[in-house]
Amino acid sequence: MRLLNTIALLPLLAVLTAPPLHAQVRFGPSGEESEPFRRQEWRVPTPDTGLAARAVLFRPSGAGPFRLAVIAHASTQNTLRRAQMPQPEYRPLAAYLVARGFAVLVPERPGHGATGGRYLEDQGGCDEADYARSARATADAIALALAHLQKQDFIRKDGAIVIGHSAGGWGALALANADPQVIAAITVFAPGRGGHANDEPNRICAPHTLLAAAAEFGKTARIPVTWLVARNDSYFGPAFSQKLVDAFRGAGGKVAFRLLPAVGSEGHWMIETEAGVKAASGELARALTPSSTMAIKKP
Repeated sequence: MRLLNTIALLPLLAVLTAPPLHAQVRFGPSGEESEPFRRQEWRVPTPDTGLAARAVLFRPSGAGPFRLAVIAHASTQNTLRRAQMPQPEYRPLAAYLVARGFAVLVPERPGHGATGGRYLEDQGGCDEADYARSARATADAIALALAHLQKQDFIRKDGAIVIGHSAGGWGALALANADPQVIAAITVFAPGRGGHANDEPNRICAPHTLLAAAAEFGKTARIPVTWLVARNDSYFGPAFSQKLVDAFRGAGGKVAFRLLPAVGSEGHWMIETEAGVKAASGELARALTPSSTMAIKKP
């Protein structure tokens, strides 16, 4: 019966993950501004040529130019879950950032939800997971979206920040080698991939490979990272997250690791909630101050 159900889903998955049929890809606004926070739908470039990523943009009042914050969402290896993913918005976090003068872009990367297209971040099976490759694919998507927004008149060309959640945070770590004048700081909430292996809490696929990739990112990092984890995160818990931080720092990355209070029943999703943003607000404020966002320059 399970096999029959899987076979029955295949046509649906083919439709949900197929690239949209565009005569010509158009980037930029695709909807009018609305409340809250001048919310507007956008289309931004992706590494999948010919595919536009759906995104939402939040803005403060006024004409700008504003500093840009890009929020990189979580992901999953499960094809059906990705196809059914709603447009990520992270509204409590966006509200926090808009109140501090940032324009906030939340792009939906290829292989997810309404954006569709190929899943470029596939890490492979548990035993042969390539976490470095998947992170670089995520980083490429973040970088393209960020670069497109920085071409807009109402966005500053420098001083952007990237905030990543889970797999989005993992990709942000791979982006720490970017130009520190363009991206001033990176903040990651429980970054990683392969957590909840086989849907089991506190089990990670090929943890040694994840640690090796963290060290690889640290070798070339030029941007300071703030690394936040809730005490009750069962995907990349505090003890394992500390090991990842040590690997990243030991290879040369500049990182501040902070353990946050338990939030809700599962701390991994804290940043999607008002309670989570409130719990992280002190660390976020420090990460956004000019003294904390001073970039590191390596020869």
